[in-house]
Amino acid sequence: MQSIPSNKSNRVMMSLKQMRRSPLMLVVHLSVLFLVLLWTFPTAGLLISSFRDKDQLAVSGWWEALSSSEQNLIGRTDAPDQQVLVDGQYILAGEIEDFNPKDEILRFGWTSQEPEAYLAGSIAKMRNGSTLTVAGDGHYSMVSPMPFTGSRGNRIFYTALASPKFTLDNYDEVLHSEGIGQSFINSLTVTIPATIIPILIAAFAAYALSWMRLPGRGILIALVVGLLVVPLQMSLIPLLQLYNTIGGYFGVSAKSYLGIWLAHTGFGLPLAIYLLRNYISGLPKEIIESARVDGANDFDIFVKIILPLSFPALASFAIFQFLWVWNDLLVATVFLGNGEHELVLTGRLRELLGSRGGNWEILTASAFVSIAVPLTVFFTLQRYLVRGLLTGSVK
Repeated sequence: MQSIPSNKSNRVMMSLKQMRRSPLMLVVHLSVLFLVLLWTFPTAGLLISSFRDKDQLAVSGWWEALSSSEQNLIGRTDAPDQQVLVDGQYILAGEIEDFNPKDEILRFGWTSQEPEAYLAGSIAKMRNGSTLTVAGDGHYSMVSPMPFTGSRGNRIFYTALASPKFTLDNYDEVLHSEGIGQSFINSLTVTIPATIIPILIAAFAAYALSWMRLPGRGILIALVVGLLVVPLQMSLIPLLQLYNTIGGYFGVSAKSYLGIWLAHTGFGLPLAIYLLRNYISGLPKEIIESARVDGANDFDIFVKIILPLSFPALASFAIFQFLWVWNDLLVATVFLGNGEHELVLTGRLRELLGSRGGNWEILTASAFVSIAVPLTVFFTLQRYLVRGLLTGSVK
């Protein structure tokens, strides 16, 4: 029981000694901490803002989410049929409609031109000798020598010190009213096959370029490396024209999921083959030769030996490919279009920026919905990503 704190103390002392020996290490740690905070703060702000009330989000930043904020609000009195006659005066009293009991009214007014003309608790003089009093807790009293008329209550403008308010209404509106749900499904329909297909093809190709005797293998490898430097913007339109020509011959629609799957497969294959070949070619040669001696063919070696050993590398590329396809807008716009049933999540967010750019509660909730899936994939597979990256460095 006493050895645990002793070990902790020893580790702390060793860390301090290492830092004294290498001041550069302290700079490295601080730089890493700065980068982590630089990436974490915007995401945290986005998440907090997505849960805030839209009125509070419009008047204060996310770092003030836990403090009260002043808001200019509008409420109504009770309907005139609730008035009572006392000593020749018509009185209408009660609590302002939809007033939050946790808030505190600071100022009020009875016209839109002067919404903050009176302090809470003071008497405001209205037309025809009427008066209005609004207390800080939201209770009001209207007194008039003439009866109140109309079917609705009078409007009251007030400034309240609103308590922090968090809600799920933003996500409810986004998921049910803005078509995000359909775009979310469209993005999954595009991303999952566009991640799996290039990995399968690249794994076969990487094995063939690593362990199979092929004529011109060196030229093929050089060609793959050369394709890495071809800009996507240059090859996009020629590839679309080629796809439309071939698709028209076989009767395939120009805007379809098949087209975008093939496009992402083509754009992702060079990097996938390059990374997987570097990994697979570094596997121990003795394992492959032993399997051949035991009678295994290339397919058996690939399925039973290469794939299990290459899982960290496959997972690493799967993360990159998934994030790239999920966040893509250009390829999706060109090969899939902007139809209601084909629009991906990034395209939907682009439309929201154009039509509802002022509704921050919608934009923040939409943005976090869009990054929730990539974050889940990354944190689920990040251990394989680290393992796959480190494996090549210690061979």
